[in-house]
Amino acid sequence: MAKYSVTQSAVTQLLADVHADKIAIPELQRPFVWDSVKVRDLMDSLYKGYPVGYLITWHSIGAALKGGQVAGFQQILIDGQQRITALRAAVAGLPVVNKKYAKIRIVIAFNPVTEEFATVTPVIRKDPAWIPDISELFNAASTFGFIKHYLLANPEVDEAAVEGSISRLMGIKNAQIGIISLADDLDVETVSEIFIRINSKGVPLSNADFAMSKIATYGDRGRNIRKLIDYFCHLAVAPHVYDDIKENDHEFAGSPFLQSIAWLRHDSEDLYDPTYGDVIRVAGLVGFTRGKAASIVSELSGRDPDTRKVDEARIPIAYDRLEAALLQIVSKYHFENFLMIIKSAGFIRPGMIGSKNALNFTYALYLRLREDKAMSEGERKRIVRRWFVMSMLTSRHSGSFETTWEQDMRRIATAGAAAYLKQIEESELSDAFWSVRLPSNLETTSTVSPYFQTFLASQVASGARGFLSKSITVAAMHQHSGDIHHIVPKDYLQKNGFADRADYNQVANYALTETSINISISNKPPMVYMAEIDQQLEDGTLQLGEITSRDDLEKNLTENAIPATIAELVAGSYPEFLRHRRHLMAETIHHYYDTL
Repeated sequence: MAKYSVTQSAVTQLLADVHADKIAIPELQRPFVWDSVKVRDLMDSLYKGYPVGYLITWHSIGAALKGGQVAGFQQILIDGQQRITALRAAVAGLPVVNKKYAKIRIVIAFNPVTEEFATVTPVIRKDPAWIPDISELFNAASTFGFIKHYLLANPEVDEAAVEGSISRLMGIKNAQIGIISLADDLDVETVSEIFIRINSKGVPLSNADFAMSKIATYGDRGRNIRKLIDYFCHLAVAPHVYDDIKENDHEFAGSPFLQSIAWLRHDSEDLYDPTYGDVIRVAGLVGFTRGKAASIVSELSGRDPDTRKVDEARIPIAYDRLEAALLQIVSKYHFENFLMIIKSAGFIRPGMIGSKNALNFTYALYLRLREDKAMSEGERKRIVRRWFVMSMLTSRHSGSFETTWEQDMRRIATAGAAAYLKQIEESELSDAFWSVRLPSNLETTSTVSPYFQTFLASQVASGARGFLSKSITVAAMHQHSGDIHHIVPKDYLQKNGFADRADYNQVANYALTETSINISISNKPPMVYMAEIDQQLEDGTLQLGEITSRDDLEKNLTENAIPATIAELVAGSYPEFLRHRRHLMAETIHHYYDTL
């Protein structure tokens, strides 16, 4: 069975199909990323008869059209949005949406004598040799009258040459553009693979892109649901664009959705800034218990997951479920409470979280647990905290995570979240994990390792102080000024046979330290700087930090999982120091996990 068909369409017919909603272009309501030079070059290529690449569309079943009708199929443009938008701007004279979500014109001028295209400027507008806006020619009632007016303004030009170049310019309206139409029964993975193979740039199109395109086909409601996702993600990163959206996107501002994300205009939190792909994934889990973005496309197409047949009666129900899930996701109360739970586990900065998927699933879990009215808020927070940290420690949401997500959600629904989490803990976080596997995982030079970051999170959660600090906490240094310090200085190790960075940059040789303490230690070996601390304990004269009590020093070393024998450490015992500290770090993480 053919997976696609190839046709040709004239520019004017293509634009008419877009206007009639036969071809859905969801990108029209997103900022236009081409500059005017690219629009000019596109016009020049069409004028000279150069190929401008294929558009790629995908048939969509049951799409809502203008006026309330339902199409037998609608084509979703999945590649070529920028070219279509450029044509609408230059040929039809329609505005584009800029970065401030304001509608602006991109105006292309043409010189019939030199046959040049240019972005219009004030100088060009005053020069009679130029047609300052080619869209006026394309939309003129009479080409003959247009040419006559031009010749009157430029009596010295070669009339035949001008008539020829304007005629060729008008020919752009009938220029043929190739369209590759993918069959409607292809699954998203196949569509994506075809796209990658035929796209000359090899730009991968994600399943989330397909889902966003599919969402937008459901009339005004679909467009605004898509915008809800898009604007939520945009505002989370750039709150200042709220006013631009409100002032310039009247359709969305008139919907009930704008108010649901208005709180983001005052948001300054960056711990979790989801992309539209992240939101699609969370919505799939919350609304459909589905882990794949492709599954959402199937649901919104009315495809029964059991029979694989399309039932259009399922489509409005699917959009209801999607909308309900999204309104939970973008809720200020839900979003901020979820972030407070994650922060209470010690993960207070984005750099501490290497897995966005762990956040995505845990947020979906939090929202699903809110449906259990019998569960106390305290129990809900405990489960969410432990699940997130368990995910970080076990890399549960890496690899084929989508299948795991669906299995986890189903088992949580049947066994209960607490019981299922306990089952995972008994399997994945056994005594062997804490005593063997975790210390082994800490044998790394990567400071972004989830194991090292979980250790730092455990210090934040417990209120631990920085290495040799009397009062400055690890949490405070995360948020302000602090250094990752070599406990055994790099210079000392290099001079004593440990020249490989894989040796001196082990995370077990790192501790978060005040900048001033780091500078004071410099390249002194532990025996030297700990001797200075001993002298400080004896006479109270501050040389290194502010600790003046031996009990306080011992407590500080414990907080930082540093062996008490550090003052006796020499280069020859460095490997044993690393092994010992890795076990102490693992014990610290184990205790922390038990207290979550």
